[in-house]
This record gives sequence, structure tokens and C-alpha cells, in this order.
Amino acid sequence: MSVAEEELGLRERKRLATRRAIQLAAVELASERGFDRVTIDEISHVANVSPRTFFNYFPSKESAIIGELPELPDEERIERFVGAGPKESILDGISDLLIAAIDTGELAGETGGDTSEVARAVQELHARRRALLKDNPELFALRMASMHQFEDALSTIIQRRLAHDDPALLDDAETLHQRARLVTYVSFAGMRHAWSCWADHGGVEPLADRLRSSFEQLQALGNHVR
Repeated sequence: MSVAEEELGLRERKRLATRRAIQLAAVELASERGFDRVTIDEISHVANVSPRTFFNYFPSKESAIIGELPELPDEERIERFVGAGPKESILDGISDLLIAAIDTGELAGETGGDTSEVARAVQELHARRRALLKDNPELFALRMASMHQFEDALSTIIQRRLAHDDPALLDDAETLHQRARLVTYVSFAGMRHAWSCWADHGGVEPLADRLRSSFEQLQALGNHVR
């Protein structure tokens, strides 16, 4: 590895550590005081960053508290998914899409085989966040609103795949829409299962591996009930 690559890796680790510190400070303060009583200045002080640095990472204190969702990968990967059927199982394709989203998103550096200390910090952050969202319906609603945006984006892509596999569906928009929603809900169940298993085991394995395992179980279950 070159010096430039080592420096880039160090900067990325520092960036992720700063992001994690801000989120943990926000969650801790909100848990102690209630999120309405927490200011960005206070979060920045606890995280040992300036308010300006805070805004380099998050647009608001709410976004730091609820955390980010994975983003779908680039259009090239999406086109590959759409064009892979019907030979490729749609669940296998969605699994690959979600893994690509994790590998290119914020969670990549968090769960990609880093030190046990980082794994413990990530585990603590997610445990505290889950408890906070459980006790604050307004924050949970914000989280779910963000989740729905990701869900809608995934459903649109799944519609494209279903129409590619069965062009007759283009003449029945309602069936296409409802079938895509069903596949999306199943996919989200697999993603939630993967996330829960990963968190329950301390976040020590790569989240992508846990996601792949959960979708393999979904696929096996589908084959079993035929």
C-alpha cells in the first residue's frame, strides 16, 4: 500500500470516528435530557468537535440521532439487477443490491472488519439508539419516514425488474405495483432480520455477511413452501 493510500485510509477512519462520536453524543444527551432539550452546541462539545464540523456531517440534531440509512448503489449496478432476470432469483439480486449499498455507504467503514473496539462502539451506538427511538415516538416517526423513502426507491427498481422478467405486467399497472410492494416488504423483512442478528451478536461480523445469510434463509424458506 502506498503512502497516499495509507493517508487516505487514515482520513477515512478519522472521518467515520468523528461521525460516530457525534451520533453517540447526540443519542446520549437525548437519552438523558430529551431530544427537545439538547442543542447542537452541546452535542458538538461532548463529541469534541466544533458546531461547524457538526454541520459537515449532519444537517440537524434529529438526523444525528436517528442515523442514516443505506443508499441504493449506482445506476450501473441497478441496471445489472434489472437485466439479470429471470435466470437470477430476484431475492438473490436484491441481496446483492443491498450489500452493494452497505459496501458503498457509511456502514462500510463501521462493519467491515475493523477492530473489536470499533465494533463495540458501533454496537453501543445502535443499542442506545434503539432504546431512544422506542421511548420517543416522534423520533421513531422520523426514522420510519426515512425508511419509507428508501423503501419506495427499492420498490421502483423492483417494478423495473418484474416488468423485465414478465413484460405482460406492463399492461397491468396495479398488479405490477402490488407485486413489487410485496417483494419489497419481504426484502425489508430479510434486512431487518440481518440487522437484528448482527446487533444481537455484538456487530463483530461484517453486516454484508449477515445480510447474505438472511437472504439465503429467505430463499430456502421460499423453496420449502412451494
